[in-house]
Amino acid sequence: MESRDVVIIGAGASGLMTAATAGYRGRDVLVLEHTKKVGRKILMSGGGRCNFTNIYNGPDNFLSTNKHFSKSALSRYKAADFIELVERHGVEFHEKTLGQLFCNESSKEILQLLLTECDWAGTEIRTETSVNKVEALADGGYRLETTSGELQCQSLVIATGGLSIPNGGATSFAYDLARQFGMEVTELQAALVPFTLQPKDLEHFKPLSGVSHPVTARIGKVSFRENMLFTHRGISGPAILQISSYWQPGTEVTIDLFPELDLTDWLIQAKAQHGKADIVNQLAQLMSKRMSQTFCELWNISGPMNQFDNKKLAAIADQFHNWTVKPSGTEGYRTAEVTLGGIVTDEVSSKTFEAKKAPGMYFVGECLDVTGHLGGHNFQWAWACGFAAGQFV
Repeated sequence: MESRDVVIIGAGASGLMTAATAGYRGRDVLVLEHTKKVGRKILMSGGGRCNFTNIYNGPDNFLSTNKHFSKSALSRYKAADFIELVERHGVEFHEKTLGQLFCNESSKEILQLLLTECDWAGTEIRTETSVNKVEALADGGYRLETTSGELQCQSLVIATGGLSIPNGGATSFAYDLARQFGMEVTELQAALVPFTLQPKDLEHFKPLSGVSHPVTARIGKVSFRENMLFTHRGISGPAILQISSYWQPGTEVTIDLFPELDLTDWLIQAKAQHGKADIVNQLAQLMSKRMSQTFCELWNISGPMNQFDNKKLAAIADQFHNWTVKPSGTEGYRTAEVTLGGIVTDEVSSKTFEAKKAPGMYFVGECLDVTGHLGGHNFQWAWACGFAAGQFV
């Protein structure tokens, strides 16, 4: 039987980071990937340019039933540490809004960086190899039945991710294995995902498909100010993806279509200066003509500015500042960037990522109940917990 010090299941961001870190410690590491290609989500991310970290990354950028769990790993491997690695490999990058860092050229550069590190660390990566069975050995370690034969290892790392983007290779493997060894898994749902709209709303907003507009999206006390995008299925864009992580079925989302403007004051001034102008055309100065027409039709707003008294203008402004939407659902795991929820964090050590009920088994990355905001935070979590686990496997 083939024997290794460390077997890592999953050749994504967290798996490759764990592999390189452990390999540099002199551990004999084998990475197993069930698809033909490694790092598929890395390649897909950021529109092909990989939003690989965020300079403002911190524990507050994550959702978890234990908000303190991520602090240890994030403090030991910061965004600055990965940036230093990127610079060392000569990858050129740039900052977009809100501290998001992207490759200038291609996400392939981040994957190549990780593969180069794994190569320098002496690790082996084996693709098109599925794991069919895992069992604990009596004297420690694990035995794996794979499609390329049996394996034995001292340390087993599960880095297979969550359920998001199944055509990228996502499976429930990590959750199934955790349950096999008596670990608790939270309820799971698609996150950082577009909303679908009720049929009536979808029909009304169909003319706006492809139109983007800056908004603040809010659920309760949580809000995000970024762009929203109308799609042929509903609404998307960064603001919507962010707030989707806080949404539950049946919940309303409140959207401020003019977050940086007091629309009441603007409308009163517009009436004073252009009393005979049509209100739809006046609002078209602040948004696309199509948007102005569509929303004015929705709320039966029409006519010249001077027909509206200030109280009515304030009421119109309130509709634009507090547009409430009740999504019919989300587009699901097919387009979700991450999975909300996962293996309960109390089941693993925040220092080593070793499972408390399965000594020698480690869980890293998206499969844990730690979900980052949009903008490079989930990759930083992958680097941080991969680096942390790699010190101990």
